[in-house]
Amino acid sequence: MIDNTLLLKALISKGGIRIQNSDILYQAPSPLPESFGFEKVEGMLLGLAVGDALGATSEGLEPEERFDRYGEIRYYLPGKRSHYHAVGVPTDDTQLTFWTLKQLIADKGLIPNNLARSFCKHHIVGVGSTTREFLRNYKDKHVSWDKSGMDSLGNGALMRIAPVVIPYLHNPHPSLYADAALDTMITHNAFANTASCVAFAKILWSLLGMKSPPDPKWWLDTFYYAAQQLEGNTRYCPRHPQFTDYKGPLWKFTKHVCEEALDKGLTVEKACNWWGSGANLFETVPSVLYILTTYSHNPEEAIVRAVNDTKDNDTVAAIVGAAVGALHGIRGFPERWIKKLTGRTRRDDDGQIFKLILQAKQVFWMNA
Repeated sequence: MIDNTLLLKALISKGGIRIQNSDILYQAPSPLPESFGFEKVEGMLLGLAVGDALGATSEGLEPEERFDRYGEIRYYLPGKRSHYHAVGVPTDDTQLTFWTLKQLIADKGLIPNNLARSFCKHHIVGVGSTTREFLRNYKDKHVSWDKSGMDSLGNGALMRIAPVVIPYLHNPHPSLYADAALDTMITHNAFANTASCVAFAKILWSLLGMKSPPDPKWWLDTFYYAAQQLEGNTRYCPRHPQFTDYKGPLWKFTKHVCEEALDKGLTVEKACNWWGSGANLFETVPSVLYILTTYSHNPEEAIVRAVNDTKDNDTVAAIVGAAVGALHGIRGFPERWIKKLTGRTRRDDDGQIFKLILQAKQVFWMNA
């Protein structure tokens, strides 16, 4: 096992990573129960790929416009990248997640510079502006991995964070949280981003150990508990015009708007329209948590709502898919979704994600 806790401490002490130091970073996760099976990891990874692929063809549309054009989306839409076949093809969410997994398998853990290098090897579909700037810094300008990330509130790190829990299945260790923070800072070195990604790593680990859905309050409480300690009292401004007067941390904003929406009994679409559901964390995080709070008991419907009722729907659905997959396992998804997933990470590597999941099982579960 690679222990990155000392590296994280050193970066915190030098101000190289934007995260508040906290005891939460140095506490080992609870061991997974004896009943745990690898099908929950399969569910986490395939749920992410399914959510991404279901949303990919209609990404960026407002929910009302999407419905007028496609009706309710419950299956893969034909598009140019699928040669107009109704099959699941990836965007950057799936690509960067599974390239992360591939590098973790190769290194038997997280080596940040190797991971940074792996992001530069192939074309990224729909790459976000922050990741594009990272590529320019790291690949073109030869800036070191720990200085190439941007102080950004984009959701491009949160969408790929799921694999960092996998090296610790047999050996829970605080380095899991160091890995989540380091993985994030490679591209998105902002307090709200590192805090959110560590918090979601904690959430995913807890879900892998659960036998049934948690109380609805658990989602917000768990995120809030971790994120407030790691983000601190930042002074961010949401970009949605409804909240131009707010200045403060992401965790506080998320708690406030989600609780108010729950009290009012808003639908997912109305709630996400209220705070926005784009690629900024002030829109993505509340959208993901609200969907999970209301639909985590039904993994298919959770992903369907993410795909249909949000704007950055491939990423919101990918993050939601990882969470409900970790909770319910691969059996929680319709067989048609898995069967028609191409499993690509590039144009010509059909089935690659299934091969990587099998390799991860052999390296981190069967042979660990």
